[in-house]
Amino acid sequence: MSGVSEARPSQSIGHVAAGLVACLPALNRSIERGIAGQLPYPKLPERQLALLQYVAEHDGATVHNAAGALRMMPNNVSALVTRLTEAGLLERHQDDTDRRVAHLRVTAKARQRISEVEDIAAAQLASALRTLTDGDLEALGSALGALEALTRRLRDHCA
Repeated sequence: MSGVSEARPSQSIGHVAAGLVACLPALNRSIERGIAGQLPYPKLPERQLALLQYVAEHDGATVHNAAGALRMMPNNVSALVTRLTEAGLLERHQDDTDRRVAHLRVTAKARQRISEVEDIAAAQLASALRTLTDGDLEALGSALGALEALTRRLRDHCA
């Protein structure tokens, strides 16, 4: 047994999947537009920001690690690393034992920018959440655990 309950909720899986496919990208686009409008500098492209966030959470990661985690080709990640290094947002440190391998670290400037983006997104969402009914807010809060589990399953399934 896989640990997945055989009982199904009243809503069909297809209905829930279609709803998430419709809502999540629209939610993300709204947040992205709000972030871009509030930053005092040009917002980084999504893939560059994703790489910075990954390296911030996995200090010392390699290009290969990042490529696997972000589901990108290593040569594309290398190009992003070059751009972010030139922008002063990422540092490369050669491995002590294998000079071909570089370990990545975000700079203080990058940590500040990541924090600014996350703060703006959180404030945007909090503002929108305040407009919801108590029932809707409760339903979203209750769904967080399930959404996190779904995210983990998708990462594992698509790896």
